[in-house]
Amino acid sequence: MTVRHALARGFWRVSRWTLKTERVPTDGAGLLIGAPHTSNWDFVLMLAIAGEGGMRFRWLGKNSLFRGVAGPVMRGLGGIPVDRANPAGLVDELIARIKDGDRFYLVVTPEGTRSGDGWKSGFYRIARATGLPVTLGYVDRTTMTTGLGPTIELTGDIPADMDVIRAFYADKSGLKPSRRTEPRLREESV
Repeated sequence: MTVRHALARGFWRVSRWTLKTERVPTDGAGLLIGAPHTSNWDFVLMLAIAGEGGMRFRWLGKNSLFRGVAGPVMRGLGGIPVDRANPAGLVDELIARIKDGDRFYLVVTPEGTRSGDGWKSGFYRIARATGLPVTLGYVDRTTMTTGLGPTIELTGDIPADMDVIRAFYADKSGLKPSRRTEPRLREESV
């Protein structure tokens, strides 16, 4: 048992949240959506979910989280810094790493900065370009449950794929419900 796994198990023993999760292969790779993403506490819950499952994971975070003393800690927790002012090459870099055989689950929060104008499509592009499945991770404040839901294969039919995702998240409420963003990609309105 790794230190990360032991810490996650300890967290679930004392947490007021209930972990209700479907299992994914610990030696696999894929994308994990973390939603609704309405608070930074969602991050702690997703780390605990992935840690308890013994998964090798990485996550994307704004580059300001990686400055100073926090930088090595965030990288040690699996963080990959994102320069929001210049994010263009990040998706291509991640696709290249995955195609080169780097095996991990990438945790993404497609609501991004919770600006209310839809989800960012990077997760969709990465999944389609690499053929990786997408696992729907969730936080639901109304039931005080969190975990991993179904794993889906994206078909390339954006509205149909997003309808599946919207149906799953329809009854989920984040820690701060007023900040919830409807799961809708900007590409759907084009």
